[in-house]
Amino acid sequence: MGLFKTGLLMAAMTALFMGVGYLLGGTGGMVIALVIAAAMNVLSWWNSDKMVLRMHNAKPIPPNDRMGLHDMVAELSRNADLPMPAVYLIETAQPNAFATGRNPENAAVAVTAGLLQSLSREELAGVIAHELAHIKNRDTLTMTITATFAGAITTLANFALFFNMGRSDENRMGLIGTLAMMFLAPMAAMLVQMAISRTREYEADRMGAEICGNPMWLASALERIQQGASRIDNNRAEANPASAHMFIINPLHAHKRDNLFATHPATENRVAALREMVGEISAPRAPTMRSSRIPKVSRNQRKGPWT
Repeated sequence: MGLFKTGLLMAAMTALFMGVGYLLGGTGGMVIALVIAAAMNVLSWWNSDKMVLRMHNAKPIPPNDRMGLHDMVAELSRNADLPMPAVYLIETAQPNAFATGRNPENAAVAVTAGLLQSLSREELAGVIAHELAHIKNRDTLTMTITATFAGAITTLANFALFFNMGRSDENRMGLIGTLAMMFLAPMAAMLVQMAISRTREYEADRMGAEICGNPMWLASALERIQQGASRIDNNRAEANPASAHMFIINPLHAHKRDNLFATHPATENRVAALREMVGEISAPRAPTMRSSRIPKVSRNQRKGPWT
């Protein structure tokens, strides 16, 4: 079912991409858009995770990192019955995280420096478990493809005026229509992002709580991340808003237009749903993150270099 949904999404985004090309450049624009969309489908399937990691300048964290993050991810991956994903660091003070990859065998978890500095070890385990839930549910490919296409549709609409496509004899809209499409096309892509993002976040929260064994670890982390994300800029995310839906908490807030990218459900609703789960994870089927296996991180280590 996951592959079917991904295929359906790719088809829908391709159709939207072609529609924008037709409206902006007529039949020729539609053909060009089809060729570009076909190439992007292949590229997104095989290389989208690397594209998003580069987008945010994420750097790999070595297995022997002094903070023991690899040990935590490995333990939680065993709880989730998943292969060990690659682990990346994003150098920004905003606390946040996301997962990416076309399948569990080719997945990565990226965390920000601000996340490591501001969360307790239990809260960090809750966040990692949430991202592993996205990998287990195969959300990561869908999320990354959506980000790639949304960015491409926005670029296509913006380039329309630059290349003066409005003068084409086959253009169906004229100058005013072209200007309108520059705003409407990205909004259509954002609607797709929002529809996908909101439901998957609740499910990843639920499964993440089961993976780490304590819903309150993740609930506390979400509240702390929301506080940090609302006051600390993430310049890379602001420059690439199409990837905002991939983060555990919406990273955008610095610009007035950011409310258009509200792809996440309200944090208080997510926390309330997690609190309702307290006591439900005592069943034997739910693995528990052993507290002794969660790396202890001192304040000095949090601020120290990665080696």
